[in-house]
Amino acid sequence: MRSIESIYHKEDGKILIEIKLGSIPQLFNSFDPAPFYEKELDRDAEAYIVDTVNDFHKKTQFKIVIYLPPEAAASEQGQKIGEAVHNHFAYRTLVMERRLRARIRYGRFTLLLGLSFLLVSQVVGGYLLSVSNILATQLAAGALVITGWAAMWEPVTVLLYELWPIIKTRNQYRKISTMEIDVRPSPK
Repeated sequence: MRSIESIYHKEDGKILIEIKLGSIPQLFNSFDPAPFYEKELDRDAEAYIVDTVNDFHKKTQFKIVIYLPPEAAASEQGQKIGEAVHNHFAYRTLVMERRLRARIRYGRFTLLLGLSFLLVSQVVGGYLLSVSNILATQLAAGALVITGWAAMWEPVTVLLYELWPIIKTRNQYRKISTMEIDVRPSPK
């Protein structure tokens, strides 16, 4: 069975993420009105780069090579493609950092709320048991304890499981935003 590395070309010990385009606008989202070097990448181009990075170990080194027709590769816009790609992924990194901070704030809020509810349910449940020990009181106290622990579900989910995919994606975008990018004329 062939390894994933055997599918990609290498140069200077780096895996090449090669993209061949017929024109510069193919690389960018045509609906984005921003200046060229701040434009959003086309979703397919972004997905291809990110998916390629995902295929490898996180310590793998990459180089993005964009092939263009010779006149486009030599143009001023062609020479600024590297900056545009870096800007795109730097922006995506910032978006993921904001999302991470928002989820952490939400996780802290739900943790505070869940712990408060758990404390109240424990105190009320304990009080009910101290007042009366009949079956209905025992059921109510048990239900309060279970409900209190159920209130901890959301903070545990957010803080233990939802943050890691955001961190991974942010780190991938950060890595891509600093990759070496080479714009070359398309081979004949």
